[in-house]
Amino acid sequence: MSGRPGFNEEETPLTRLATRRGRGGEPFLSAGEAMAGERIRADFTRAQMTPSIGQRWDAMPRAPRHGGSLDLSDTAIDAKRRVSEACTAIGPELSGLVLDVCCFLKGLETVERERQWPARSAKLLLKTGLAILARHYGFDRDDANREGRIRRWRAPKDEAGEDGGRD
Repeated sequence: MSGRPGFNEEETPLTRLATRRGRGGEPFLSAGEAMAGERIRADFTRAQMTPSIGQRWDAMPRAPRHGGSLDLSDTAIDAKRRVSEACTAIGPELSGLVLDVCCFLKGLETVERERQWPARSAKLLLKTGLAILARHYGFDRDDANREGRIRRWRAPKDEAGEDGGRD
């Protein structure tokens, strides 16, 4: 998957699904679906939407309480907006499942037990939700069909191997 700092790839259920092979030898999740799951997880973490495990000592009881979006940085607010847009794109039926597995790192068996679903049904619904999310992020298109994205800031090299007019 990605190998970004701050994420342990072994702790997410997506890693197991992305590396697990089907009957034909292809991975269960496509690369775009796995990247979409990791991207919503990164935005969820940046938005500081993960539940707090310990007690917060930064807000003293006598200090005036601000709360809400005043405590969040612009980065966190933007990430929260992106998570909201992604959940809207997935739809209310599948967004809870995608958030549970990708962001809260619940296993598929746990989700099926909590929602009283039949065995192995969450796996197929998760694949469907991640496919919709990959389409929302633009991961379902191949590189030749991507438009408008800047890939690098430097000038392209000409045929002689020289940089485009730079020293």
